[in-house]
Amino acid sequence: MFIGKSVTNEGWGGLMEDTKGLTVPAYSITSPVSAADTSTSPTAIKEETPSLADKGIYIISESFTPVLAKNVITWILEANLNPNRTFTHLTLIINSPGGQVPSAFAIIDAMKGSALPVHTIGLGQISSCGLLTFLAGAKGHRVLTPNTAILSHQWAWASWGKEHELFAAVKEFGLTTKRIMDHYKACTGLTEDVIRARLLPAEDIWLSPEEALELNICDQVRTMGA
Repeated sequence: MFIGKSVTNEGWGGLMEDTKGLTVPAYSITSPVSAADTSTSPTAIKEETPSLADKGIYIISESFTPVLAKNVITWILEANLNPNRTFTHLTLIINSPGGQVPSAFAIIDAMKGSALPVHTIGLGQISSCGLLTFLAGAKGHRVLTPNTAILSHQWAWASWGKEHELFAAVKEFGLTTKRIMDHYKACTGLTEDVIRARLLPAEDIWLSPEEALELNICDQVRTMGA
């Protein structure tokens, strides 16, 4: 995590069974019909383009940036404001190498403020800011797939400027440390000593999904289709 200065196959049904049927629709192909009579002719092809947003689903598969934060927050707000929605919760699928901590916390605060619970699914990798965001999912609905790579580590900072500017930034160093530690404690129930020893020591910590489950990072480890 860094701070600067300034689907579809039917297997998803099993993985997301707790989404109450909110599986992603596949392309629907029917018998083609003629332009003159689309109701009876057996000769036309109809395609229904899947819409993840219509099902309350968003996929993060990139680094955390202000642009990503804007897109995810917009998705959350629009879903909450949509009077015609057919879903009762949101599903955020995360595959990310990490990125900028402020962008991650912007998304996390939007998730916490959402009237619709946000379920999280981690697959591929949830590293650094990806892990921070995954942790913020609704309790009981944070799912990892068996081959997900999990990385927990201390934040990094790149800064420059004159002496007084650098000393002024030291305050944010401490605030960032507290912000991340408080988040880990709230989402895992672990003590600060355990978090420091097992999740935020000096070196990077890579975890298997089973180890993440043991540390209350996730609530379930599931195979697609299980």
